[in-house]
Parts: sequence; structure tokens; C-alpha cells
Amino acid sequence: MKIALTYNLKKEDESKPPDYFSEFDSEETINAISSALRSRGHSVAHVEADNPNLLSFFKNNPVDMVFNIAEGTRGKFRESQVPAILEYLNIPHTGSDTFSLALALNKAMTKKILIADNIPTPRFQVFVKGTETLDPQMCFPLIIKPNLEGSAKGIMKENFVSDATALYRRLKELIGRYHQEMIVEEFIEGTELTVGILENGTATILPILEIDFSTCAKSGEFFYSWRMKEFQGDEAKGLTPTFHCPARLDKATETLVKETALKTHRAVGCYDISRTDIRLNKHGIPYVLEINPLPGLNPKESNFPLMVYAAGMKYEDLINSILMNAFQRRKMKNG
Repeated sequence: MKIALTYNLKKEDESKPPDYFSEFDSEETINAISSALRSRGHSVAHVEADNPNLLSFFKNNPVDMVFNIAEGTRGKFRESQVPAILEYLNIPHTGSDTFSLALALNKAMTKKILIADNIPTPRFQVFVKGTETLDPQMCFPLIIKPNLEGSAKGIMKENFVSDATALYRRLKELIGRYHQEMIVEEFIEGTELTVGILENGTATILPILEIDFSTCAKSGEFFYSWRMKEFQGDEAKGLTPTFHCPARLDKATETLVKETALKTHRAVGCYDISRTDIRLNKHGIPYVLEINPLPGLNPKESNFPLMVYAAGMKYEDLINSILMNAFQRRKMKNG
């Protein structure tokens, strides 16, 4: 097949905030995906998603399939930008559609869907101005997150707050910096888990990955902050979480966590691939924090490939499964 690989490239630009490019992909990731596709006999064209002539490119350069990992460039629906162009041109692509990508990028809207489907998620409140009265049902400690970002962008250890003074001080800082609404959640004390769903004809729930932050005491970080994701493995900074895959869970809890992740995947309407982040509280209840329909695919550093390897698959198997499921979906659509 003739495949276009669409992506946003992570770049060095000191004029931008440190986390500006955090959602974008490295050359290592792009080249690894391209190599995996070529190893199965496909031809691959690299296409940067910030190309202002993207629509014209696809009109003038026919392809059989687009392997999409593009995060988009701007706006609250940015992850939908490339799929929207492709769907308008009737070009098949891997991954979720415009609706699911737009929904999943909005944490508050996603949580409303989860609540409607009886999927546990932390109690939350959206702050637009940062001066709204805190819902009396909300219990400290709380965690503050930009509502329309991914890859832990804007999430620092300072976003963990234990009183109203710290909450409103931090809200003012974050709204001023990111120019968007903030979602404030009750912080779930417990085990950090992430669950990958890979569709290859049927939905395969990969081995659960447990992230243990007890080995990060030197850094003062104890959850998946931006620094933890960006500098993961940096011993000098103390950002060295320990990974357990499969997670250290009893069978009943493992089953419950997997069922919760699959239910979330279905509720948001994801296709081909997703990764659901979960906190397991002390009572064994899995609380869904968020779902990512465009999880990182770096073969060495990203969580999703770690789960794939634990399932006995190779990186090439992962990339080919994503591609072929999208191809079969297109085939069924066309009858």
C-alpha cells in the first residue's frame, strides 16, 4: 500500500514555553513507524501536519491509507484537524475519527460521558475565570489540569493543592499562562495504572502497566506530571519511576481494571488504539483519569509499546495491527 504518515514534529525553540512541543513526536518515533511500515512492503511518504497546503497535498497525491499520529497545531479541536481533512476527501486513516479525538482532548466533556456510562472518574469542577466558588462537595487534596491539553502539558507538582489559598493562587497562574479553562479534580491516592487497547479484528486489552513513583522521592514528584513524562529516566533529576507490566494486581482487580478501560474506549468511540489512565484507590475502585486515542508510539520510551512487548508482540506487529484494522474497517464500510 501507498501510505502517508502524518505527524507534528517536536522541535527545539527557546522562544516557546518548555512544554510547548510536548505533545509532538520525535524523529525517532516517526522513523520507527516508517521503518515498521516499510518492513511489511509498504511505501511511506512523510507529511508534516502543520503544512498550510495539507488539503492540496492530499488532493494531488493519492494514497491508499494515512497512518495518523498528528496532534494538530492550534485550537481546542486540534487533534481532529488532520482526520477532518482526510474524511472530507474520503481518504482512510488509522485511529479514531474527528468526533472521538475532539471529545477526548476535552477532559471535562469526556468525564461527563464517563459519568453517563457509570464509569468511575474523580469528582471535578471546571474553572473559567479562576474565581468561581469551589463546589462544597469537592474534597482536598485537588489536582489542577489545563482542560484542553494532552501529554501532561501544564501539569506540574505545584498543581497538587491542599487548601483553597493554594488552589486559587495556582488557578490564576495557570489560566494566565495557558489562556484556557482549568479542570480541578479530587486527587485519587492510590496506584497509577495505564491500560492499552489494540484492535486487530477484535479489541485486545494489553497487559496493564503499573507506574510506581516511590522511586522518585528525590524529585518531589509523585504522579505523572509534565516533568515526569518529559524527563522520565533522568537519574540526576530523580525522575525514575519503576514500571511493572503486568501490574501487581490480583486477578479480580485486573479484570475490573481491564473492563473499565474497554468500557471507556467504547464510550468515547475510539478506533484501532487507545490508552486509558487509571488510578486505583485504596478500596480497589479504578477511577478513569483520561483516555488518549493518540498514545505515544516511541519504541523505547512510550508506555503503549511497553504493554505491547509484555504481550509478546514486536513493534512491527503493533504498527501493522493499527494499519490493518483501519484497512479492514474501511473495507467493511465500502461493503
